[in-house]
Amino acid sequence: MNQFDNIRRVYFIGIGGIGMSALARYFRNCGLTVAGYDSTPSPLIEALNKEGIVVNFEDSITNIPSEYINTPDDTLVVYTPAVPSTHSQLRYFSYNGYTLKKRAVALGMITNGYSTAAIAGTHGKTSTSTLLAHLMVQTPQGCNAFLGGISRNFNSNIVLADTGAKRMVVEADEFDRSFLSLNPQLAIITSIDPDHLDIYNSHDEVKKAFADFCTNITPSGVLIVKKGLEDIAKGNKSINVYTYSVSEEADFCACNIQGTNGHYQFDLQTPFEIIKNIELGVLGRYNVENAIAAAAAALVWGIKTSELRQGFKTFKGIARRFDLQFKGNSIYIDDYAHHPEELNAAIGSVREMFPNRHITGIFQPHLYSRTRDFAAEFAQSLSKLDEVILLDIYPARELPIEGVTSEIIYKNISISNKHLVSLSQLQNHLKSSEIDVLISMGAGSIDREVPKIVKLLKEREGK
Repeated sequence: MNQFDNIRRVYFIGIGGIGMSALARYFRNCGLTVAGYDSTPSPLIEALNKEGIVVNFEDSITNIPSEYINTPDDTLVVYTPAVPSTHSQLRYFSYNGYTLKKRAVALGMITNGYSTAAIAGTHGKTSTSTLLAHLMVQTPQGCNAFLGGISRNFNSNIVLADTGAKRMVVEADEFDRSFLSLNPQLAIITSIDPDHLDIYNSHDEVKKAFADFCTNITPSGVLIVKKGLEDIAKGNKSINVYTYSVSEEADFCACNIQGTNGHYQFDLQTPFEIIKNIELGVLGRYNVENAIAAAAAALVWGIKTSELRQGFKTFKGIARRFDLQFKGNSIYIDDYAHHPEELNAAIGSVREMFPNRHITGIFQPHLYSRTRDFAAEFAQSLSKLDEVILLDIYPARELPIEGVTSEIIYKNISISNKHLVSLSQLQNHLKSSEIDVLISMGAGSIDREVPKIVKLLKEREGK
């Protein structure tokens, strides 16, 4: 614990987020008292409750548990930047001498005690970091990990399996420049697309943040970066840079890729050797690219070929990442995709798996600002489907922006079979729809609809 030795309890404001809840679980595992606030209940918060973490849902000082009142000397408060400065509980702790840390800063403090692999990218980082953690757990040294999704192998967003090597895998989030709180020895950059333009204003600012992230890699450290993006590291001459690719020559690349029903085998070409006949346990061609990046990092960290093969074959994936929910006469896949490039990858993988079938996509846009900034690109991605069901925007941390609704995407979707549907109308719409292959996409509340859709399909097929 070191930097947290005098801390007896931790309070989280925004505890229900995937990154915050992982930190909460970490501190709880360290034997500290943990509680927190969030705006809405969720299955993840229910899981935290079962683990002994108390959560309240009303922004009121009276809801703060009594043991956190008047205890500034040995209480740590962790908050997410999505919480407004007017938040009553945040203001109480701020004005009464408590130690407050942003989520990213707290994570950085924890990782300083480890040899850390930080996985960054505007998309692909959750799948890559989760796969890397799973690979390293196959080794005698194991690892700990903070993940941006729920791993199906660990049934958690945190892995506590280090056996003494002091290795940590973390997802390095570019939102609010959070990843600049990390100083990794090993890093991966999967992509640098324009995103979070409410924070960065321009793609050039996004690139600069990633360049700054590269300068945080420790001297003699290693960066593994997608081929074509390696110039991002030119500001740090003290590190070793390797490239990877699924489609062209690179230091780490796949060859002899073969796919059957969405599952893939390939040979991995590395600077050290060629590893043949790797089987990937999850669906989707885009996961081959993530696998190459994770393999490169694992090999740099000394994984054996046998451990690598075993890890790939037994990887079960992540909840809401190309997640097969139902397979019968109809097929249903759920995915977290919320950026145009992520939609392209998800839809492209479905199209490759089911080339002659009718593919319907449900999409819930996430954030008014992202909808405004990428309306044309979202429309172009969704036009690759046979049928589109477009939902209202999920606002998350944002207030409405005048003139920004799902309509600005809808009007530019080029296919005629498109529907603008409210979330409350979705299930009734699906009941009257023919469903062959269905994929739901989005980072908002659409995940709450997944069990209902599965139930509908089971009832329809008598399962």
